[in-house]
Amino acid sequence: MASLFDAARDCLQAAAPDAKLAATAASASSFQRGELDMPAAAPPPAPIRMPGRPARPRLVHPRELPRRGLGSDEGRAAFIHAIAHIEFNAIDLAWDAVYRFRGLPDAFYADWVAVAADEARHFSMLQGRLRELGHDYGDFDAHNGLWEMAEKTAHDGLSRMALVPRVLEARGLDVTPGMITKLRALHDDATADILEVILREEVAHVAAGSRWFNWYCERAGVEPAPRFRELLVEYARAVLHGPFNLPARSAAGFSEEELQALSQAVE
Repeated sequence: MASLFDAARDCLQAAAPDAKLAATAASASSFQRGELDMPAAAPPPAPIRMPGRPARPRLVHPRELPRRGLGSDEGRAAFIHAIAHIEFNAIDLAWDAVYRFRGLPDAFYADWVAVAADEARHFSMLQGRLRELGHDYGDFDAHNGLWEMAEKTAHDGLSRMALVPRVLEARGLDVTPGMITKLRALHDDATADILEVILREEVAHVAAGSRWFNWYCERAGVEPAPRFRELLVEYARAVLHGPFNLPARSAAGFSEEELQALSQAVE
């Protein structure tokens, strides 16, 4: 039987968007049919490195990205491109969790394979909307912040679960409702409708991060909220921004103490 870890590696290595989407769809379907094994004797994962990426977009420091308003077609296309880039990264983040962290319950792998499939669908929807506006993925510069955090947490599943889904990806829970409101005011219901789908499904993705962060903490015998606070201080001060969508984050598994820690970290 083929290995889930090999399938995840192949999805990570796929560079062209169409190839990554196709590999993700095929691997997720194979996993759902029970055709991929999770062998206990699998060799350890290779050290983390950049996953497969197309030649474009050009990756730059976030400070080099121009600020554009949503009032023009160009500005909306750049905004959609930025969200598409996050979703493209999120495909790899989910597959890297599957590939990198071994010996975990089957439910861990089921969660992150499902997340990878969702993120691929989100990217496809956004890419389609970009094309409707006369652009495509790669037409605007982007940054590599999500993957940089994956590299920093490759050594520790607990830190990965705390910081990638619950800090970086959860930022979408905070900002997306306001963007949907602005887009509807501009009568761009097509984009707003896509973001409604993404927002609803991202709550479940962040909740998966919360679930496995808590699982790791229980296994390690540490209290989740104090450990989360420590990780915010150690890793996330530069990337943590408020205000926070407290109802959405609560629905995604944040405790009251963790929500307080987030608020205090940006004061």
